[in-house]
Amino acid sequence: MFDLKVMNSVLGELEDERGIPRAKVLEAIEAALATAYKKEYAKRGQIIRAQLDMDTGTTEFQQVKEVVDETTVRFPTDDEDEDEAEVAEGEEAVEKLPIFNPEQHILLADAKLIKRDAKVGDELVFPLETKDDYGRIAAQTAKQVIIQKIREAEKVSVVAEFGKRQGEIVSGTVQRMERGNIFIDLGRATGILPYDEQIPGERYRQGERVRALLWQVEDSPRGIYLRLSRANPQFLAKLFELEAPEVAHGTVVFKAVAREAGSRSKVAVTSTDPHIDPVGSLVGQRGVRVSTVTSELGGEKIDIIEWSEDPKRFIEEALSPARITEVVLDEAEHKASIKVAEDQQSLAIGRGGQNVRLAAKLTGWRIDIQSTQGAKIADAAPDAPKDETGAPATEVTE
Repeated sequence: MFDLKVMNSVLGELEDERGIPRAKVLEAIEAALATAYKKEYAKRGQIIRAQLDMDTGTTEFQQVKEVVDETTVRFPTDDEDEDEAEVAEGEEAVEKLPIFNPEQHILLADAKLIKRDAKVGDELVFPLETKDDYGRIAAQTAKQVIIQKIREAEKVSVVAEFGKRQGEIVSGTVQRMERGNIFIDLGRATGILPYDEQIPGERYRQGERVRALLWQVEDSPRGIYLRLSRANPQFLAKLFELEAPEVAHGTVVFKAVAREAGSRSKVAVTSTDPHIDPVGSLVGQRGVRVSTVTSELGGEKIDIIEWSEDPKRFIEEALSPARITEVVLDEAEHKASIKVAEDQQSLAIGRGGQNVRLAAKLTGWRIDIQSTQGAKIADAAPDAPKDETGAPATEVTE
């Protein structure tokens, strides 16, 4: 017998706080009780049902038999026992009727002796004896079912909650570190910050507060997988959204972001309101907004430029702080040939080719930098392959 007060309390909590209907939990408990009874006491082939009485806390068990006749089942032949018939049935299930099983079936003639209006396909229910030692087994089974239902509900709830937050910034504390991956406690779930999604050079301590982009929510057989990122370009954009109301309200829009996490980024923004300066909105008064984002990213340098529909102007802006002498576009190859004065060459290329590389990624154009005399100095593509350090390769000519 169950403790009805505890049972009702648990069912009420599951329904009110976790959204699991009371009827669904009871149905699952009854199915589990029937399975447990069948395993402990039933004969082979019996169909068992359980009914839990929530008024008394008792459980009634019943055996169910289907009414059949010669047109719906077949009987083993004299030289074929029941086990052999079952094997034959399994091999030729399409061609043969199911084997008559007295534990599952009752012939129509016999059924009419019990229920006068019985017909083929009906179910007859026979009460079963409740075992004295079944109370402990039943209680344990019910407990296991409730725990399983809670886990399932938690899983559905977590997926629903974090699924809505995918693409947003989440905050949590460092739980542990394994093989370069950081496990972050997000409250109701644990997020994983993989090594390749971390900002190079950052170090984390257990218990430290960390913010990251919730990049992926995956419901896998092994559990819920929350993939976080601090290296993704979208993380930078979301940080500006927190700092600049103009971005949050949609007045200032990010058109492109090119980022080499921990080192340098370039962002192109535009404004839907001609009276709002998109670059100034991100920089903030005395640079306070961009400084806040830079601090969060470990000192990463951020170049903010205004996006332009004119490719030439956009490319010129993307190569800032260098001053460009000439831009020639090859639409067929989607290539921009840039000429710069000698004193602007190092600025245009950047350390290790970083400036031209980020400009190519930002604009989507292949950028070929030449001296004013026409000599090729550097060449960068938007999708340049990575070198041995993991950074996109840029061809730089000395």
